[in-house]
Amino acid sequence: MPFFINPFKKHDASEFEGVLVPLGEAPRHPSVVGTHHERSGKNGTLADGSSDKDAERASDRLSEDVSPYSIEGLRAEIDADIGASGINATYDRKSKIINKAVQDIGMGRYNWQLFVLCGFGWFADNLWLQGVAITLPSLSKDFGVDSNRVRYTTCALFLGLCLGASIWGVASDVIGRRFAFNATLFLAGVFGLVVAAAPNWIAVCGLFAALGTGVGGNLPVDGALFLEFLPFASGNLLTMLSVWWPVGQLIASLVAWGFIPNYPADKGWRYFTLTLGAITFLMFVARFFLFHLFESPKFLLAHGRQSESVATVHGIAYKNKRRTWLTEDILNEVGGVSEKRGTEKLSTQQIIRAQFQKFSTERIAPLFHTRELAITTCLIWFCWTTIGMGYPLFNAFLPQYLGANGESTYITYRNYAITSIVGVPGSILACYTVDVKYIGRKGTMAISTLLSGIFLFLFTVSKDSNVQVTFSSLEAFFQNIMYGVLYAYTPEVFPAPNRGTGTGIASFLNRVAGLCAPIIGANAATGNPKVPIYVAGALFLSAFVAMSVLAPN
Repeated sequence: MPFFINPFKKHDASEFEGVLVPLGEAPRHPSVVGTHHERSGKNGTLADGSSDKDAERASDRLSEDVSPYSIEGLRAEIDADIGASGINATYDRKSKIINKAVQDIGMGRYNWQLFVLCGFGWFADNLWLQGVAITLPSLSKDFGVDSNRVRYTTCALFLGLCLGASIWGVASDVIGRRFAFNATLFLAGVFGLVVAAAPNWIAVCGLFAALGTGVGGNLPVDGALFLEFLPFASGNLLTMLSVWWPVGQLIASLVAWGFIPNYPADKGWRYFTLTLGAITFLMFVARFFLFHLFESPKFLLAHGRQSESVATVHGIAYKNKRRTWLTEDILNEVGGVSEKRGTEKLSTQQIIRAQFQKFSTERIAPLFHTRELAITTCLIWFCWTTIGMGYPLFNAFLPQYLGANGESTYITYRNYAITSIVGVPGSILACYTVDVKYIGRKGTMAISTLLSGIFLFLFTVSKDSNVQVTFSSLEAFFQNIMYGVLYAYTPEVFPAPNRGTGTGIASFLNRVAGLCAPIIGANAATGNPKVPIYVAGALFLSAFVAMSVLAPN
């Protein structure tokens, strides 16, 4: 294949020679073969606890002597999955067939490249969240804005983040993952470059809000896209994307340390944002020009472009130097064909309606089906809300806190860089501590949240910069462990058919609470500048109490 391909090129399966093999000769993933033989139970109850009639019939067929390398075996697998979800539309059946095909291809070059490029989204999210925090002292000096009032700059960014998350999440289902994947970083890069030329504080706030609409779309779009190309057996890699989050803060802090202390207040922040904008735009260039992203096969399927959907799976196999059994004939034979031509295609209205149905009463009610599940749901949402407010109350104003005691600008940004460096290993460690025996996800999450809250309070006990940087560094380390585990833990506690609804509401509450944090930070600090830190510490300790009440792993 050529080095550069039209980023929006439509593909045909015939382009990828040598990847198609008959199902009977295809390599199937060991977990698929194992699931085929072990998933069912005598009572028709699946591993996820569902036991409706569809699941019972599927279990009976799975327990029969049917080969996973046959159409009958594949159909039995899909019937079992459909029985668990309770949704038996043609689109849903075919989506699950594509999942099986991607699983059988396994992880390869294409998936790992996508891991890095999707990681750019996590990187950019915290790069700019911390980037705005870093500019606050300089903006206050440059434009003569009160040190408390200037915190509304962060509020402008969060407003953009909330809008971006809402708009791009839906837009990616309407206009395509591929366009949204590239557009989010493009917008962030362009407005990141332009903000450096802002003539006044109001313009800075407006441009940061516009930048936020791009950055805010990264997590929902990149996460969904990566998941659709990720073999189920490699699902932990979705958690590992969070490792990119503290790296964004680290780069922002190092760039700030190089520019802001060494230039006048009206120049340093401009060079700093210009550099962050350039980094963001270069990430867009890497996505758009140096990597060819196939459109999501599920998006293509939803829009009636089945042949292109099959071609995408063939393209993944080609890139990974693997083989696949997926064909349109198999999709139609196992997934079914709609009686009316074109009814498999979902209209724009149907797609948007499906997005909002995630938050309908019918989708939310199962999260409160039992007393234990209802308590768990409320506690998880409470944790995401309190942490969503507590995190920016401290981190979004950390450069101001570090420089509040008359330290030089150089020392302030040096200490901020040290805090960022110490925080990085926390996210990496979180990927391994989630499976520690006797502690597990809940224990790791609760302990790290407790320690984060304690270190927030200890940060306020001394005005000595060395003491403050010690506690801010320790807080950053345990805070990143907490976030990494929370991302992994949250989807697991919700029933599979309603997992998207539960996690979606948790993310929404987190962003809304984050939007409120700058308002509290700007007003609560008028009497005592330490009050926002006390509030942040109390919120983390409240989250710890909620985590402690959660059911065992």
